Amino acid sequence: MDAAVQQLFDRQGGVATSGQILAVTSRYEFEAVIKRTAVERIWHGVYCLGEPTDELRLRGLDLSCGTTVAVCLGTAAALHGFDTEQPGDLHVLNPHGHQLRPVDGLVVHRRDGAPLVSAADRWATAPAWTAVEVARGLRRPRALATLDAALRSGTVSRGRLWRAAIEQAGRRGIVAVRDLLPLADPRAESPMESEARLAMIDGGLPLPELQFEVIDGNGELRRLDFAWPDHRVAVEYDGLDWHSDTEAMRADRRRQAALMDVGWVVIPIVFDDVRHRAWDFVARIDQQLRHARAA
Repeated sequence: MDAAVQQLFDRQGGVATSGQILAVTSRYEFEAVIKRTAVERIWHGVYCLGEPTDELRLRGLDLSCGTTVAVCLGTAAALHGFDTEQPGDLHVLNPHGHQLRPVDGLVVHRRDGAPLVSAADRWATAPAWTAVEVARGLRRPRALATLDAALRSGTVSRGRLWRAAIEQAGRRGIVAVRDLLPLADPRAESPMESEARLAMIDGGLPLPELQFEVIDGNGELRRLDFAWPDHRVAVEYDGLDWHSDTEAMRADRRRQAALMDVGWVVIPIVFDDVRHRAWDFVARIDQQLRHARAA
């Protein structure tokens, strides 16, 4: 690549407009660079050097608008560290005095009165506002996952979430979010664990302890995803790679046996149980709890 073009991108954090590029090199060299895929077009008249990450796409918008563009919804959630949905689109606020147009990969919003904070050198809707706004647009299980993740990130408190819910009163989905706020728990370690917990609650099970610690029969400290300590019943959520090989299966059986040695019954659940057979795994837990009470 032409040294002047390289310096231009380096100086501007990996982005440049076509006009800036053509000011330091010929159109022939510009087209040659694009053909070699060293430079990619990210917006109309704006290019980036290398893989077009969300950060580079945002810098490209900044360059195009001549100001730092504020983000909201899932893009702000990712910036604050609690995005659970990983949307492909960037969600931004229309800068004052500009008229950004929505295009593929870009959704432009107006959020008059939304509180903004500075995060990673960019303005974004405040964490609590963002969490509530994202949750309003999701199914109940995913909404709870967002609220759990927001609390776990340490960027919000339950009180701030409540205040944000009050500020967004009357907006679509806010009643469901308010109903979920008392259930939100920062101890949930994954979105699917949040979904599983909501299925248990909706199924009438007593609230489990999350990430409960116990010493197993091998003398090792174990953390159980969901536990009812009085009954020594636990549930563990296993991801999609569960039992992906023989050694993993053997290790899991050893762990199960070590917990049985100290009187614990562990019920494993997987993605399909949570999404497609919730009534079945909830019934299994309920049966085991009833059995433990009767013992």
